[in-house]
Amino acid sequence: MELFNQSSSSRFILLGLSTIPYLKVIGFLTFLVIYLITLLANLLLIIVVRINLKLQTPMYFFLTNLSFIDICFSTTVVPKILQNTLTKDRSISLLECAVQMHFHLTFGSTECLILAVMAYDRFAAICKPLHYNTVMSRKRCNCLAVMSWTTSFINSIIHVIYTFQMSFCHSHHVNHFFCEVPPFLQISCSDTWLHEVAMYISAGIIASLSFFLTLISYIFILSTILKIRSSLGRYKALSTCASHIIVVTLYYGTIMILYLRPRSHSSPDVDKCASILYSTVTPMLNPIIYSVRNKVVKDTVRQILVK
Repeated sequence: MELFNQSSSSRFILLGLSTIPYLKVIGFLTFLVIYLITLLANLLLIIVVRINLKLQTPMYFFLTNLSFIDICFSTTVVPKILQNTLTKDRSISLLECAVQMHFHLTFGSTECLILAVMAYDRFAAICKPLHYNTVMSRKRCNCLAVMSWTTSFINSIIHVIYTFQMSFCHSHHVNHFFCEVPPFLQISCSDTWLHEVAMYISAGIIASLSFFLTLISYIFILSTILKIRSSLGRYKALSTCASHIIVVTLYYGTIMILYLRPRSHSSPDVDKCASILYSTVTPMLNPIIYSVRNKVVKDTVRQILVK
């Protein structure tokens, strides 16, 4: 096969969406609705936290970080999917692909770390209430946020450079919705062993470690909640934690399926479903799950809507 050179004119063809007209319409409307809900819910949460002084706490500091990440995360993927659905040209240039891959990896990794930090924040608030203000001081919160963003940014640059140093001679057709590392490993004719090892290591550290830290935090939180004497208070706390755990498991689980599964066992359809779940669905669910039970948030939203 003719080598697919990585020159400035190189373009990849994204084959994620079906070419059947009625399926394209359904896909377009679905992604559009998800994207609009994601933007509105996350923007509304950021505005609520900014205007209500009662919400100027570490928990909502990280939640606004998460909302900003979710807006950017979804924006790196969905507009291109919508564009490819409406137009016949589903190609993307090498530069556009590299930029999309870089920001998608950056926001995805940062979300992993921020979710772990948020779980630790809840652990400190519920299990160590007397030391909470010291443990989660403003300086420490800022440091944790900066470290999360910096680590993710550097990790993303390394993977993007590795990916586009490879040769793509099998095909320039990418069976995916957007530019992501795993599908490019499948169409590369270079030796991808070193890149796969690097991907497993970074996914293991960022995704798996974040997931286990989150899980351990919630185990301690649940053990503390079970000691609450009030059955109503225990029920409310348990239902809130359960919803958090479901969203976190959905996010981390799909990432680990995509990035930690051996290439020999990979399936394009499973990979596409996993990518859509963690790139578009969880950014829509996060602001709803994390704030719907908070009375202060709901009251502030009502005030905004009335005004």
